[in-house]
Amino acid sequence: MPKAKKSGKRKKFDYNQDRKKMKKQYIKKCNPRIENSHLRNAWDDKKSTARNLQAMGLAFDPNRALPIKKPRLLGGEGNTTKAPVCIVTKPYVLNQLEEEANRPEKDTKTLSSDLMEYAQYMIREHKDDFKAMARDEKNYYQDTPKQIKRKINEYKRCHSAHYDAFISSLAAPEPMAQ
Repeated sequence: MPKAKKSGKRKKFDYNQDRKKMKKQYIKKCNPRIENSHLRNAWDDKKSTARNLQAMGLAFDPNRALPIKKPRLLGGEGNTTKAPVCIVTKPYVLNQLEEEANRPEKDTKTLSSDLMEYAQYMIREHKDDFKAMARDEKNYYQDTPKQIKRKINEYKRCHSAHYDAFISSLAAPEPMAQ
């Protein structure tokens, strides 16, 4: 049998490789940064991932944490894999994660100032007549009545306080000029 190429060749040091950089890359790959601050603070680098998660009360393998009963053909009970009984030594992590998950999510959607001005112009000129809005000369993108209605509803939903102030300014009577 033939030998593999370069197997008898002696090893030479590669001066073009940055060993320090290679070691940093290897360590970064093996120990990735944990994004969640609660998990990062409770993480023990000396333990394995499974042991760390077990100590926090989290599941490493969902198939073992929530076993599924396998149906058997010949009567009897289904064969189940036993979930390992674990002692949670860091329950505060689980409580913090639950608390964070139960917080209501903040709606961060906003509209561009151009779209807000467009919606205000259309409401000011045409009130609720979406067909007239579609025929308006300022309708540059040739939006259909339904598209314009959707944009105005989006403006109402995202900037409700701004919309209410705008509507109240429309309803206010203008001073009479003499």
